[in-house]
Amino acid sequence: MFLARITGSLVSTQKVESMVGQKLLIVEPLRVDEVAKKDLKPTGRTFVVIDTVGAGEGEVVLCVQGSSARLTPETKKLPIDAAIIGIVDQVHVHNKEIFKAGDS
Repeated sequence: MFLARITGSLVSTQKVESMVGQKLLIVEPLRVDEVAKKDLKPTGRTFVVIDTVGAGEGEVVLCVQGSSARLTPETKKLPIDAAIIGIVDQVHVHNKEIFKAGDS
């Protein structure tokens, strides 16, 4: 699993039948700042994921990759390798809150 921020969406009009109606989002994985350990930093990478929870742009989400992405009822028959499985409310590191949804 990994944390990511939703940075955009993707529209594909031509795709396999099983993917019709699936919401595709673009996410950038996040990591804990190694030095200060006080916030989340972007990694500079990008993934396309299926949204299974109704997430939106700018939100921090919990993602899975590989076979784990196909273990939800919504994704078990889809040809995917990454999915959003949760929207993050808070992140704590060393007993300190480094992220809270809604804070700037």
